Amino acid sequence: MSTPLDNPDQGGTAILDRELEELIREESIEPGDHERFSHYVKKDKILESAMTGKPVRALCGKKWTPGRDPEKFPVCPACKEIYESLVK
Repeated sequence: MSTPLDNPDQGGTAILDRELEELIREESIEPGDHERFSHYVKKDKILESAMTGKPVRALCGKKWTPGRDPEKFPVCPACKEIYESLVK
């Protein structure tokens, strides 16, 4: 008779790890305009994402994993509007 410890890839935490990885992958890819715009995100969150690979959430609500030069794209109008309302 085998136990989960005999086959660590079959059941137990291995299944939970795979399911968690899939959920993170699904959450980090959100359809929309995030490919066309640069979004406003807290600097510490950008740094954390660069170190951990965790997705970030922009002021407008878009969620993705940064990986391109934001200087090459126009600023997201929704992020800009929210930011301007916060700094007044």
